[in-house]
Amino acid sequence: MSDGAGEQGDGGNAHTDEAALSARLKRLSERLARDQPGRASDGAGEDRATSASGYAKGLRLSSELVAGVVVGAGLGLLTDHWLGTAPWGLIVFLILGFAAGVLNVMRSAGVVPGRSLDGDASRDRDN
Repeated sequence: MSDGAGEQGDGGNAHTDEAALSARLKRLSERLARDQPGRASDGAGEDRATSASGYAKGLRLSSELVAGVVVGAGLGLLTDHWLGTAPWGLIVFLILGFAAGVLNVMRSAGVVPGRSLDGDASRDRDN
């Protein structure tokens, strides 16, 4: 008889545990169903916007570097032509253009105080 009483007591506990587990599972599935459609569409749009923003910043940073080198090379060629200093003007101004390009990239990226991609230069100068 003690076996029958023990089974009934355990059955009552198992029944309440099963009911609690079933209720938790139902709440979880409702939350997942509610959150899933909105989150999937927002996530895809957010990922697309983030990658587009990253590409735009990368393109701007690379163009800053290339522009510095091209301007330096142009000034070097003009200096060589006017002064007749053959390769030395090109070499010096090419190195200066590269340094200016790297500095512009660092400023745009926000590594060095100065102008940044968000265009808030006054904040950097005040600090």
